[in-house]
Amino acid sequence: MRAFGFLSFGHYGPQQGSATRTARDMLTQTIALAEGADEIGVNGAYVRVHHFARQAASPMPLLAAMAARTQRIEVGTGVIDLRYENPLYLAEEAAALDLIADGRIALGMSRGSPETALRGYEAFGYTGSADPRGADLARDTFALFLRAIDGEPLVPGDPQMVGAGVRLPIEPRSATLRDHLWWGSGSRPSAVETGKLGLNMMSSTLLTEATGQPFHVLQREQIDLFRAAYREAGHTGRPRVSVSRSVFPLVDARDRAYFGRGTDADQIGVIDGFRSTFGKTYAAEPDVLIEELLADEAVMAADTLMLTVPNQLGVDYNLHVLDSFARYVAPALGWKPNTAGPVEGDPA
Repeated sequence: MRAFGFLSFGHYGPQQGSATRTARDMLTQTIALAEGADEIGVNGAYVRVHHFARQAASPMPLLAAMAARTQRIEVGTGVIDLRYENPLYLAEEAAALDLIADGRIALGMSRGSPETALRGYEAFGYTGSADPRGADLARDTFALFLRAIDGEPLVPGDPQMVGAGVRLPIEPRSATLRDHLWWGSGSRPSAVETGKLGLNMMSSTLLTEATGQPFHVLQREQIDLFRAAYREAGHTGRPRVSVSRSVFPLVDARDRAYFGRGTDADQIGVIDGFRSTFGKTYAAEPDVLIEELLADEAVMAADTLMLTVPNQLGVDYNLHVLDSFARYVAPALGWKPNTAGPVEGDPA
């Protein structure tokens, strides 16, 4: 681990004790959290994307605002659900964001997690899927998105405007955008496919597999398979890898009141029809956290650790969590603050 960031699910609602009672609260507080994290030296600020729920949904305006109000921190998604996206419009938006942020983006994309709406992407106009989970829509969208950002002329031009036989690429385009794309991988086979494509990989707090191995060991295998596939496909870059964890240093009475139950265990459950392994939450005094995280094979194999934050507890408390991790835990894991420059992956 060389870098860490926060991952916000963007929850909001009028629940008792919530600091994000409205969508505006959630959006403005996410921007403020990114600003504060940038000053602490945190390397990344990432948001989840969900539809038909009281959570962050349309990431591009939010990420653009976060990028405009910060100087060094990377902003991104974990992840954009491609079943709900127009590939060409997404290509335009992503390129514009990359240019605005001067390359400080990490756009995680995938088929997405289960949504509250039943085949909600069809309400957005994306129909015709032969897969009950819409995975074929996501794959087709991503394939066209990649062609678009690579500058392929995709659309016939009006002969009266551009001459006969001319095809047009999307505009704007960013030469660095492909380097800043991540695939949200939830299994070992999808990790291999991500490596073959030469993308970066985001691995979350669950894997849609259950082999009896501890979660961090299974996730470390996923990371190794990704890097091997990347090399075998002939890619020669430095692919990034991130993993997500819930980590809470217990340094004051508030921390103990919220999370003093301590570190829990991995869990096995069913999500989207798959028997899955869910990673545990770490909550302990800093010296104990250091020992536990050093023993987490996936955390130490990845270059970036995403800390899931309880965004409804407000900006001040979440900055306290990030600052505590930066002060008392992260340096012992190999962390370099954002003042040290952009994060790089391991050589292929």
